[in-house]
Amino acid sequence: MADRSVIIDRFLSRNGLAECSRVTVAGDASNRRYERIRRNNGTTVILMDAPPDKGEDTRPFIHIANHLRHLGLSAPEVYASDVENGLMVIEDLGDDLFARVIDAGTVADIPLYNACVDVLGVLHAAALPDVAAYDADILTELAGLPFVWYHADPGGLPAFHQMFYPLCQEVTEARQVLVLRDYHAENLLWLPEREGFARVGLLDFQDAMICHPAYDLVSVLQDARRDVSPKIETVMIDRYLAQNPQDRERFLRAYAILGTQRNLRILGVFARLCMRDGKPHYVDLIPRVWCHIQTNLKHPALAEVAAYLENTLPSPTPEILAKLKSRCATKA
Repeated sequence: MADRSVIIDRFLSRNGLAECSRVTVAGDASNRRYERIRRNNGTTVILMDAPPDKGEDTRPFIHIANHLRHLGLSAPEVYASDVENGLMVIEDLGDDLFARVIDAGTVADIPLYNACVDVLGVLHAAALPDVAAYDADILTELAGLPFVWYHADPGGLPAFHQMFYPLCQEVTEARQVLVLRDYHAENLLWLPEREGFARVGLLDFQDAMICHPAYDLVSVLQDARRDVSPKIETVMIDRYLAQNPQDRERFLRAYAILGTQRNLRILGVFARLCMRDGKPHYVDLIPRVWCHIQTNLKHPALAEVAAYLENTLPSPTPEILAKLKSRCATKA
């Protein structure tokens, strides 16, 4: 197999970008890498490097990007792709991530989160694309990741699965929509020069699936990487329900169930990113994730699960976090 850099150079050459300057933009929790390419006319595009031999696949990104753009939402346009080698040249939506804009104080957080909620309304009103369902089996299995990576206790999994599966089954029997799954302030870009729903740039949606409408609302309001105030969370839930009328108590029940599922999954994934993938900084985010779990477990629907987890999953004390980091893999 040709060297990865040679494959990339050939791809860029085929698309008239061989002599252009390239600057690394970012990586993420996956094996994808991004570079900003400045073309000779001064405009920029993004190179996405998603190596198939490391489990990456560009086809879902292309599929979902086309769906989102068809709805008038601001997913990057795909200008060129090499699916076999996991390479794409896509539209550059800039650097104004919601997280950066909020921290810089250039735009207040309420208008940005309002825009997030409004985009979800558009997404949830649309016909479903052809993607897999985030069914009860998958939801339950992924919620059990902390028993594998955060606090190894395989013996505790069967009982957890048995009590958590019916809750997951319940949310999958309600109305289902497309969920982007990583819908949060570091994957959303502010594009004020655009109008309406298009002002929100969308990234990192290649893992989209079909699930309950509460899922992406949980994702953006119970952010693993930054604090969102309880007041904003309540106001945004109210905004979503005002725009998408439904039984409030049933929705809040599903929100708590999916909040528990999502944050348990993230707890396990963050521990795995450290121990398996050599990314120890994710451990520093675990206390916030743990707080989200505890908040969701207060809902009466999760009383049995709450009692079980209290006796099986320890809270992330400084000692436990230090132990996780001490077992961090050496990244190649």
